[in-house]
Amino acid sequence: MTLHPTGGDPDRFGTEAFYASLGRAFVAMCAVVPFLFLIEALDQGLGFGLDVAAGIIPQRIQGLDGVFFSPFLHHGFDHLYSNSIPLILLGTFVLAAGVRRFLWSTLVIILVSGLGVWFTGSPNSVVVGASGVIFGYLGLLLTRGIVERSWWNFAVVLLVGLLYGWQLLGILPTDERISWQGHLFGLLGGVVAAILFRRRRPHDPYGPYRVESTLNS
Repeated sequence: MTLHPTGGDPDRFGTEAFYASLGRAFVAMCAVVPFLFLIEALDQGLGFGLDVAAGIIPQRIQGLDGVFFSPFLHHGFDHLYSNSIPLILLGTFVLAAGVRRFLWSTLVIILVSGLGVWFTGSPNSVVVGASGVIFGYLGLLLTRGIVERSWWNFAVVLLVGLLYGWQLLGILPTDERISWQGHLFGLLGGVVAAILFRRRRPHDPYGPYRVESTLNS
């Protein structure tokens, strides 16, 4: 048994340790967004052309490295602004469940979303942005709520659905200049990550049986 004398189990909703973990995760995710703004400012200010140089160019070998770099790039500040709040909100709850699970889950989401775009996207396009990761976090929290029976994960998804539910239509094909493939495969990547890195419950050696003791007077 693992004891948490300083505030309870950090994975248990409502405990002091849970809220402390959530607070640290929120601060960490808030620090990520200025980093993304710095990249965009340098790209625009110095004319690096990073979108084309490091974005995903579907079905072309020279655009394959964009699978890893494209989530850090955006097509202008408006694009970055629209991704910032959902990235912080969803990323906070994913990170609060553990740094190691967060890093591995994010890597899986980036790979599934990026490779999905590279295989199925238009070869005449360049795809950048963190929206695939955002949809991945959404799929991860929803699936984690099912496989780990975590009701607060469902509550988070419901909250995000109320705020950004219209964006879920982004997984459907559209005529707009939006990579619906990145959204769709990002969501699928989140489902895969939630299953691969699910928290397994400790084995109960007594199964469904109850252990009773008797005292002799």
